[in-house]
Amino acid sequence: MFTIVNEYLSVEISGKGAELQRIFHIVNRLDYLWNGDPAFWGKKSPVLFPIVGTLKQDSYFYEGSRYHLSRHGFGRDMEFEAQPFSSTEIQFQLKSNETTLKSYPFPFVFRIGYRLHSDVLEVSYEVSNPDFKPIYFSVGGHPAFRVPLLPQTEYEDYFLEFNEEETKPRWPISPDGLITKTPEPLLRQSTMLPLTRSLFLRDAIVMKNPSSSMVSLRTDKSPRGLDLDFGEFPYLGIWAAKNADFVCIEPWEGIADSVDSDQQITGKEGIQKLEGGAVFLKTWKARFY
Repeated sequence: MFTIVNEYLSVEISGKGAELQRIFHIVNRLDYLWNGDPAFWGKKSPVLFPIVGTLKQDSYFYEGSRYHLSRHGFGRDMEFEAQPFSSTEIQFQLKSNETTLKSYPFPFVFRIGYRLHSDVLEVSYEVSNPDFKPIYFSVGGHPAFRVPLLPQTEYEDYFLEFNEEETKPRWPISPDGLITKTPEPLLRQSTMLPLTRSLFLRDAIVMKNPSSSMVSLRTDKSPRGLDLDFGEFPYLGIWAAKNADFVCIEPWEGIADSVDSDQQITGKEGIQKLEGGAVFLKTWKARFY
């Protein structure tokens, strides 16, 4: 386990999957990250790489060959090499190897950075292509935040507040984890999404290209909450396991296959094409109060 700390936050990260394990606010003595209760969902903040979501038949085609990848890819289950920079900053690195090349035939260097400044945690995803040919990938976060945050509040006391008015649908997920063809109403000229457990009975809420760049987890019954700035990530997932006391706010650079996908990775919706020698970098950050 690795820890970064400043006067506001203490953050713990595991080498496996470079996954956040705890976000503790030193000043207000509050844990913000889900505890990972396996009775509901045993993870806390998995990183999704080299795909986000589910592939049709858990497989894709590249240059005439078929490859298999399970939901959200292999990054979350692999051991990363830790590279501490200071007491407030650490980076984790994963390189392609014989095992990854069997299911994902692209060389890569994937770095995940965590940095504290004041009451903000900044998370960066950097993908480098050491080859001369393009590589294709998706990447995303899956942090689960405790709801309710305080014992005197209930799940339904909380809401998500966007920093811009949204008139956006949700894209439903089929029973086999794929994006359906017909969106359903979600928000209409509103910044507010009340949290209810029924929201997630049919899996995650998936939003494409929201107008907002930030969403806050808040309640009118307490000043405690968080702001998650997802910046230029084009997709946003919102999810909770059935009856679990958390909500995931997920910045995604990629998305699950659609139900009518042709399974060609080069044309997959949301896929990133990274030319030889190039570097991809995206960052999200969260402020805790």
